[in-house]
This record gives sequence, structure tokens and C-alpha cells, in this order.
Amino acid sequence: MLTYEPDDTLAHRLDPRSKLAVQVGFAASALAHTTPSALAVLTGLALGLLWSARVPLRQALYAYRFALPLLALAPLVSAFTLGAPWFDPQAALVPALASYRVLLIILVSAAYIRSTPVRDSRAAIQRTVPGKPGQLLGMGVALVFRFLPLLRQDLETIRDASAARLGTERSLLERVVHIGTVSLERAFTRADRLSLALQARCFAWNPTLPPLVLTRGDAPAFALAGVLVVTVLL
Repeated sequence: MLTYEPDDTLAHRLDPRSKLAVQVGFAASALAHTTPSALAVLTGLALGLLWSARVPLRQALYAYRFALPLLALAPLVSAFTLGAPWFDPQAALVPALASYRVLLIILVSAAYIRSTPVRDSRAAIQRTVPGKPGQLLGMGVALVFRFLPLLRQDLETIRDASAARLGTERSLLERVVHIGTVSLERAFTRADRLSLALQARCFAWNPTLPPLVLTRGDAPAFALAGVLVVTVLL
């Protein structure tokens, strides 16, 4: 799974608020435009954003490899019919375009995750959304970024341990039930530990967050976000 890595790329030097603006603008534009020409432009932009954070395309796709089968399955399910001709390729076109748009949004988020520390993301959200809602949202984002990699590691450990004990000899249903049950138990255990750790560290709703400073380099990012939002209205 992709995580933040210190670097001196263009994306790393930007303020997280400008990067969040680009994220929102790109997602809105991708969901609003369904034509192949628009998706081609968005594809080039997504690749450019990955390049700005120095994230290879292959690495981004590998990091989200578990989501790719679901995105590929949706068009196939839509194409199957209950009668003749049993498979209608035309019916898969719209779901395929929708899956591709989601894939582009995921790739852009990979550039953000690689170039933005969790604390900076929380600071950007809390300073953009005022009051308790912003604090709750910022805290939630920070916990998700820190918690998901641990759950992913637990799942891989459980899967490898099951395979080492000849778990692959079981039926598919038995493997799914076993890994799912153990993973849920491990997730609840981690949640209890997290709650205890937050209490022990005197968790605060409004901690001292890192300072954020907008620079001239953020102006093009905000301009790009504005253009993307305008394209939604056109």
C-alpha cells in the first residue's frame, strides 16, 4: 500500500490545501465527463500528477490491485443478460467508462498520498472546515491513513499463515470464512488497542498542527483545480 515518502518533488513542495483542491476538481470533472476524448485528457492529467509525485504507474496499479478486479467485474456483470444474446457488449460500455473514471481518481489519490504527510492532511482539513466538523473529519482522515496499512498487513499475515498450515487445501468458501473471521477479530483487537493508546496519550480534539504556508507554486495548482471545476459546469 502506498504511504508518504519524503522527497523533493513538485507535489511534495505544494501546500496540502492546493493538492486537495486538485483532488476535488479532478474527481468532479472525471465524474461529470463520460466521452472518450474527455477521458483521454483526464488520463494525461492523471499521469502528469503521478509524475509530479514521482509515483510509477506500475507501482500505483500494484498498490490498488485489490480494487482492479472489482472495477473490471462491473462491466462484465452488466453485459450478461438473462436471455439471448446472453452477452451484450454494448451494455458494458457505460459501466466500463465509469470504472475507468474511478481508476483515474484512484491514481490521482496515489500521488496525493505519496507526497503528503498525514499530519499535513489533517491540518489542511481542519483549517478548511471550521469547528468541530473539521476536527472530526481531520481526525478521521488521519486515523484511516494510519489504520488501513496495519489492517492490510494483518490480512497478508493471516493469509500467509493459513497457506503455511495447508489452508490452500480447503475449499474456497472455507478459506474466505476463516480469513474473514480472523481478520475481523484482529481488526477489533487493533481498534481496542487504538482506543487505549489515544486515552493514554491524552487525545486532544485540537492538537498543535504543523504550520501550512501557501507559496507561489500553489497558484498553478489552484488554477488547475478551478479549471477542472469550471469544466463540470460547461
